[in-house]
Amino acid sequence: MKNCERIANIALAGLTLAPLFVKVDPNLNVILTACLTVYVGCYRSVKPTPPSETMSNEHAMRFPFVGSAMLLSLFLLFKFLSKDLVNAVLTCYFFVLGIVALSATLLPAIKRYLPKRWNDDVISWHFPYFRSLEIEFTRSQIVAAIPGTFFCAWYASQKHWLANNILGLAFCIQGIEMLSLGSFKTGAILLAGLFVYDIFWVFFTPVMVSVAKSFDAPIKLLFPTADAARPFSMLGLGDIVIPGIFVALALRFDVSRGKGSQYFKSAFLGYIAGVVLTIVVMNWFQAAQPALLYIVPAAIGFLAVHVIWNGEVKQLMEFDESKTAASSQEGSETSSSKKVE
Repeated sequence: MKNCERIANIALAGLTLAPLFVKVDPNLNVILTACLTVYVGCYRSVKPTPPSETMSNEHAMRFPFVGSAMLLSLFLLFKFLSKDLVNAVLTCYFFVLGIVALSATLLPAIKRYLPKRWNDDVISWHFPYFRSLEIEFTRSQIVAAIPGTFFCAWYASQKHWLANNILGLAFCIQGIEMLSLGSFKTGAILLAGLFVYDIFWVFFTPVMVSVAKSFDAPIKLLFPTADAARPFSMLGLGDIVIPGIFVALALRFDVSRGKGSQYFKSAFLGYIAGVVLTIVVMNWFQAAQPALLYIVPAAIGFLAVHVIWNGEVKQLMEFDESKTAASSQEGSETSSSKKVE
């Protein structure tokens, strides 16, 4: 599993840098980058302890409405305020967020070369004048934050498409790695809601496309083209992260049963099919497309067909990662108490 993740990491890094040196077809670049990012994020999400914080059905139902409110707010900000001013504020925000995301992404590779106590000893720091606010970190995290800080400074000063993409990839990998849907029922509710959300804001209003073009921040991946009128193709990070956390749940379901990655393969294949179909339709109609319109039915459909074929619908629908996390925590507390005795 680790070898596959390392190969995918190397391939993703090479694919990201490739347009600097050779001509890469942007359509192929979109497909490979999106799929490799989901693959890496999924395998990084497999950890000994399941996520303790999971999304509830209520949160999943509210998510499209919260997302719509944020999207409309950004649209109004760009409409009534200076675009440069809004982007300057957002650059400061993403500068800090980028350091956190990049350091967290680099940490697993860096910490293995550092002393063990640098990874284990936690340092607590209180904000001046706000003693109730506390940040905990390790020396390894500080070391990982150093290259992240220089890189984010380069992004803020140059806004180069490569810097934008690397930050975007870090956000995607961290999102897929850290977020948990809890259950497939919650995942289906979230994806169904965002399926409608994406269609509405792309096809029925100019809001989504307008914000994507005005928002000068790493909320989208940029792929250089040879067309001077349209120098970049774009893919929103939500089209990677949202389906990615669903595919990652399928992988952790497989791991929890110790039966290999059978359902992960079908969900991941569905994601690939959805991304490919998005690119085909976009080029056919020469118009922006809501990627979730194609990705959501493909990812859920491929997984559903596989589960029904195996006759394991009940097992999949009963899987609840929050209960798994609770039982794991109880088990660790029990073992700790036995050691104390």
